[in-house]
Amino acid sequence: MSWHWNKHGLPFLPGYTVRDVTKSSFHRPQTLGYKNGYALPRRPTVGIGQDPLLSEQLIQQKITELSMEMPDITYGACHDTLPESFVPAHVALDKKVLRFYAYFEEEVLYSPEEVYRVRPVVIYYYLEDDSMCIYEPVVENSGIPQGKRIKRQRLPKNEHGEHYQWKDLNLRMELEVYGVKYHLTDCDAFTKEFMESEGIALNDPAQMPVDSHSKMNRFPQPHYKTSSESSEFDTMHKFLTMSFLLGQVLRFFALWDDTDEETKPVTIHYYLVDDTVEIREIHEANSGRDPFPVLMRRERLPKKLKPEPFPSCVLEVSKHEVEEYYSPKDFQLGQTMNILGRRFLLYDCDAFTEEYFKNNYPGIEMKPIEMSRRCCLYSQEIPPYNGFGSLEDSLQNCLSLLPEPPKRNVLKMLENDQKVLRYTAKLVSQNPEDEDRLFILSYFLSDDMISIFEKPSRNSGIIGGKFLEKTRVPKPGSSVENPEFYSPADLAIGVNIEVFSHRFVLTNADHYVLTYLEANSSQIPSQTLDSLRQNHINKQRAQSKYTSSNC
Repeated sequence: MSWHWNKHGLPFLPGYTVRDVTKSSFHRPQTLGYKNGYALPRRPTVGIGQDPLLSEQLIQQKITELSMEMPDITYGACHDTLPESFVPAHVALDKKVLRFYAYFEEEVLYSPEEVYRVRPVVIYYYLEDDSMCIYEPVVENSGIPQGKRIKRQRLPKNEHGEHYQWKDLNLRMELEVYGVKYHLTDCDAFTKEFMESEGIALNDPAQMPVDSHSKMNRFPQPHYKTSSESSEFDTMHKFLTMSFLLGQVLRFFALWDDTDEETKPVTIHYYLVDDTVEIREIHEANSGRDPFPVLMRRERLPKKLKPEPFPSCVLEVSKHEVEEYYSPKDFQLGQTMNILGRRFLLYDCDAFTEEYFKNNYPGIEMKPIEMSRRCCLYSQEIPPYNGFGSLEDSLQNCLSLLPEPPKRNVLKMLENDQKVLRYTAKLVSQNPEDEDRLFILSYFLSDDMISIFEKPSRNSGIIGGKFLEKTRVPKPGSSVENPEFYSPADLAIGVNIEVFSHRFVLTNADHYVLTYLEANSSQIPSQTLDSLRQNHINKQRAQSKYTSSNC
């Protein structure tokens, strides 16, 4: 009976184990070692509790190698060779991919023109982990879902669990993957060089077969070119070049002469894409007309019918009975056209129509005419201003039932935000109590509004504060229809300003006022700039005198 002994000399039995109180490290031993910068598993070392036979074999093998080693020269070995660096396979074969060109045949059902269709693919073989990927090049407007057919994975070779390897691939072979047979036809230069370096002779490349669908696309059916003046042919070219999305529509303005009622304005649209015509009425707000502006739906207008020996028993005319349709050259300004029993007088057209006739029909002059008779439309009259609120707010109450705030110049507000021109002013009055009253007039450049603030004066008996809210101040003599408001060009030193029946005289201004007006001197009169410059010079002189007197 053999016993195993521990390091304390006691048998390895229950009750004989002694805990080592001197042990301070309880970490798990490392199983990986680094060689040339790569992590590799360590070989087990022989120690207590391991097989002594393995240790004896290693020692005996080392002794044999030392006994068989030839003695070297005193100054070193005869052939000093550097040890080869160890590189793992996943590092050596990283980003090395074999590329094969192949195709597979897809069966086409219920087609009298083709039985199968050839679809080319590219097969990638990754040497790093023996995985493969099959990709089908994308063809625009093919109508077939293309792209990655099989994502990167190891492809099964048979039912026994084997997978395809690079040794199994060659040209002119069939690669069956998930029930689809791929025929390998060619490969790239790197793949050919790698296979030859591994001792595999590649077969000769094969040609990609051509199916009937590809032959039809490569050799199109013969077609005949017809005259461009005929509208029955080349409809696809007209659709692509004169589509409604490209704005290829002729627009004429006409008057419908309705004998029962007044003359009505209409718009005639001629679509160049298919030579159809549409007529729409122009309805104004509160005209009392039905909300159906289409007078004639979009259709081709027959101009001349073929003669028939017998009268027709149907009201609709087919295309076989029409000899000629209306064309753009039939729409000329100044003439009256009879369309479906209604008379239309063409008097104007848009800019595109005028340019189209100038390029295609230079002999036709598209000159608008002045019409003496127009449709009887009631124009909206704006009531006079009643004095409440601003002119813009009062106008919005007349334009809509639910008034909206007037539109403002947002760009001007952003550029001139928090830019204010400040002046000091005095009230022009016959009362002696108003002589000592001082006011600050602020001009806001963002919205051209003016506000006036009165500086409080002690023991004057007048309460200071806000004298005028921010508002636009009209000039004296301006009318309500065409109001003129004060601007920085009108605010000069010594000028009297009338603000809602109160007259003020400007006595001083900030230095920023002069700086801003000089930066925009092209819009400011010279008298205003001269007054501000003189005022600035006077202020500097007064300040220098005050400083010298104090010294």
